[in-house]
Amino acid sequence: MRFQTSLAALLSVASLATAIPAAEPQESSKAGLRLIKTSEADPGVWVSEEDKISQYRAKHINFIDITDIKDPETLDRLSRFDADTARVAAPVYPTTVTHQTEANGLISRATTSGPQTWLKTLSDFYNRYYRSSYGTQSGTWLFNQVKSVASSNPAIVVTQFGHSYSQPSIIARIPGSSPNLVVVGAHFDSTGGSATARGPGADDNGSGVVVLMEALRVLAAARFAPKNTLEFHFYSGEEGGLLGSADIWRNYKAAAKTVLAFVNTDMAGYSPSGRISVYNDYADTSLTAYVRRIVAAYIGTSTSDTCGYGCSDHASAYSNGFPAAYVCDEVIRTSSPYIHSPNDVSSGPFDGFFDSQD
Repeated sequence: MRFQTSLAALLSVASLATAIPAAEPQESSKAGLRLIKTSEADPGVWVSEEDKISQYRAKHINFIDITDIKDPETLDRLSRFDADTARVAAPVYPTTVTHQTEANGLISRATTSGPQTWLKTLSDFYNRYYRSSYGTQSGTWLFNQVKSVASSNPAIVVTQFGHSYSQPSIIARIPGSSPNLVVVGAHFDSTGGSATARGPGADDNGSGVVVLMEALRVLAAARFAPKNTLEFHFYSGEEGGLLGSADIWRNYKAAAKTVLAFVNTDMAGYSPSGRISVYNDYADTSLTAYVRRIVAAYIGTSTSDTCGYGCSDHASAYSNGFPAAYVCDEVIRTSSPYIHSPNDVSSGPFDGFFDSQD
């Protein structure tokens, strides 16, 4: 998906500003292992950290790490085929797209220079695996860069959200006149197919990260003052089973935060079709329809697909009862063949990450 297309979708969204897992084995038999689920019907299997990556992620088998999820409602949703009926009602979204003059003015301020530089830095890390020193270093770099991008508006607060591993997630908050939240997010960790492999993660998901960063830069420079509080989430540990987002959305559920919408961006840089894809599964039906209306108003026709159980961080918000949607650069069939490998770089075929002609 070309940069300007993905950015337009995000900036326009800103205007909106029953089976429980089987009994656990004894502690001694699961020491150092993690409990993962690959479907609603899967009771869960204990695996090592390395096997999560080399035997599941590298083979494109989606999973959710549920080791630390204790909330009965969330576990229930993760084990139900009709999870949508178990969720709270989403807000009523507009039937038409408004604020277009304001949004188009913001979109016109976007450039490709920053995103190109940021993507190079992100993909130059040997990998951004969440348990590696490189993962920690990339998180520190990103935290400082997000603070720099947001610094033109002193009202924006950038914080780190710590986890049980050493790669924090990052949250940038633009306060609104209402505490109700509109959230956009992207994961910044990467993998090359094993814990020690080279994993540049340019498309997955450096591309999504830099789209969010440029959107944040534009809004900060414009001193954008939303009605609803707007948050930008940069998640760690997604490749390990949606770990970072699971922690954050579990926290938001416990705090009874009101979230009007969450739009997840996972991959925005490889699009043979040249059309943004709005996915249908594990997402709120009404919010997804509204996102499609936004895409139609600013970009044109979109594609659609399903990505399966636990494919990205929107599943964390959704399983915690929040309205979530997922936008991506391409449908599964024609998506990048390079993700989760050392070849996920920004100089391969269909490289149109920052083609401002599109």
